[in-house]
Amino acid sequence: MKLEWIAFVATRHNSRRKQGASGASPAPVLAILGIGVGVLALIVIIAVMNGFQLGFIENIIEISSFHVRAEIAADAEAAYPAPADIEEQNALMSAVAEQIRSVPGVVSAVPFRELHAILRGRRIGQEGALIRGLAPDALEQDAGMAAKLGIERGSFDLTEPHSIVLGAELANRLYARVGDSVELTSLSGLFDTGDDSLFTVTGIFRSGFYEYDLGWGFVNIDTAATLDETSLMLGVKLKNRWHDAQAVRRINDVGVIKEHEGRVNITSWRDYNKAFFSALRSEKLLMFLLVGLIFIVVGLNIFQAQRRAVLERREEIGLLRALGADEWAVRLVFMWDGFIIGLIGAGAGAALGLFLATHIRGFFTVLEHIVNAFIALLNLIYGAFGRSHIEEFAIFSPAVFYIKEIPARVIPVEAVLIFLFGFLSALLASWFASRRAARTRPAEVLRDE
Repeated sequence: MKLEWIAFVATRHNSRRKQGASGASPAPVLAILGIGVGVLALIVIIAVMNGFQLGFIENIIEISSFHVRAEIAADAEAAYPAPADIEEQNALMSAVAEQIRSVPGVVSAVPFRELHAILRGRRIGQEGALIRGLAPDALEQDAGMAAKLGIERGSFDLTEPHSIVLGAELANRLYARVGDSVELTSLSGLFDTGDDSLFTVTGIFRSGFYEYDLGWGFVNIDTAATLDETSLMLGVKLKNRWHDAQAVRRINDVGVIKEHEGRVNITSWRDYNKAFFSALRSEKLLMFLLVGLIFIVVGLNIFQAQRRAVLERREEIGLLRALGADEWAVRLVFMWDGFIIGLIGAGAGAALGLFLATHIRGFFTVLEHIVNAFIALLNLIYGAFGRSHIEEFAIFSPAVFYIKEIPARVIPVEAVLIFLFGFLSALLASWFASRRAARTRPAEVLRDE
């Protein structure tokens, strides 16, 4: 079976496809457009979804849960007793941190404490917040957290015992600015801080994650130990967060952790926010399947068009079989059509989709300008009749969405899978449609003619 002969026949077959006297059949063009639109839409939608989801996930991992956590319980009711006092607890954590930093794949190890508290502004306002105690040089140790905690005003300064850094939304609720004082009360009620409850705001951060910006604050780690009987934890960052299981095994083999077996608990980021991460994964999969229905519809159209072409060219198929073409050769002639449709449609859709996904902000900006130009024209017309004014349009208005710009991230593997999905839908449709052509018997066709 010579491929050159099959390619020649397939090219001649496709170039001479007619639909009565009306000219070339629109079916291949519509199929190409359908696949192209499907690939384009899926790439852009998944890219924007990746932008939102990965932004949330990275904020959680870089700021809240870290990649791996090591915790020394301070609860007296724990199965294993905690260190006798804060100094001993700090000494144990220092030894753990020093040895963990030497584990292959570990980038940083930052000690921290957490407590829940009530914050009161000096003038008005009262809000609950999670207070995390960090060392003054925590951001220097952890570049990932420093990148996510964008400081809007002031600086991330925790050198003074009673300094505090607030989330932007929390500061707005408390009417607090840099240099103002806020009152902090631990919810445990174990400590009577008195005048020591006043903290000076040294910085205001915005992470882009509303929960953190509204409900988080940072204080000095030593001060946090005096406010509540909290556990001391170590946030570990890895070169590759997907290697967390391997890192947990290596960290558990560290000498000081084996020596205090049962006292130091090691967990990875997969153990935190499982429900949230699972929901994001399910949402993405469902969106992929829903938009992917476009390919099924287009594939069915290609299948029907190819079946019709087989019926119309039954005599030609019989002649090809009589001249020695086997079943595979006849099938490949018709599959060539699906190959070209899939390649052109998926290729053009992928190229345009990648372009839009990487320039999504500019695309939405142009779209908003077009819509707002139309709104301005309507306002001009309505103004002449004394009608009400129409507000300007924003696709992602800051009044509704907690974002400053539209994020989009293209994952190469997903883009390739989407391209293959569109390409194979056309190829498989042609494959199934060509079965009828392969079963054509030349003797029956020539006898009928």
